[in-house]
Amino acid sequence: MRTDPDVRVVVVTGAGAGFCSGGDHGWIGGDPDASVVELRERMLGFYRGWLSIRSIEVPTIAAVNGAAVGAGAALALACDLRCAAASARFSVPFASLGLHPGMATTWLLPEIVGMAAARDLLLTGRVADSAEMLRLGLVSSVSGDDGFVEGVLHAAHSVAAGAPVAVRLTKVALSTGFATFDDALQWEALAQSVTLASDDLQEGLAAAREKRPPRFTGR
Repeated sequence: MRTDPDVRVVVVTGAGAGFCSGGDHGWIGGDPDASVVELRERMLGFYRGWLSIRSIEVPTIAAVNGAAVGAGAALALACDLRCAAASARFSVPFASLGLHPGMATTWLLPEIVGMAAARDLLLTGRVADSAEMLRLGLVSSVSGDDGFVEGVLHAAHSVAAGAPVAVRLTKVALSTGFATFDDALQWEALAQSVTLASDDLQEGLAAAREKRPPRFTGR
């Protein structure tokens, strides 16, 4: 998938009534005699595997079709966009289980909802319903459970309709977290020049003139 040039967007959703209910409690607490060093190595491997979706070059969309809890919430946060069904629920109840947050939730959640809301959700472990998820900016849309998947796929098609090179470079820029304003200008001067030299730019301009959908090829 990472190297397939025909893939332009990835949608992640849960099977059944939930998005993901989080880690297996038996696995989490199943080795109380292990050392901190052993547990750290184990958790790093788990985190990196669980969040490998962030290394995909194309945009990713989490279709949160039900409960997203703990590691499941982190998976949704790791995607570029999140859409929720009306029945969706979000919680990061690590502290209530005696755990420090994991899966980079202390970085991902403040980035998305701001520090005040992240403190609230992480310190209380409370459940946010779909309406609050939308209000906090956790998700970009909420729709009824009936037809939810079709709505997410419509959003995915909108993302996939963009010029592939421009979309991938935009994702790189948004994922980088430039240290300074000038760093962003330096990157954009290079990345925009790459797209200015592309066939897709000429196609996009022609499509705008002719008032038709563009037919991008990734070149």
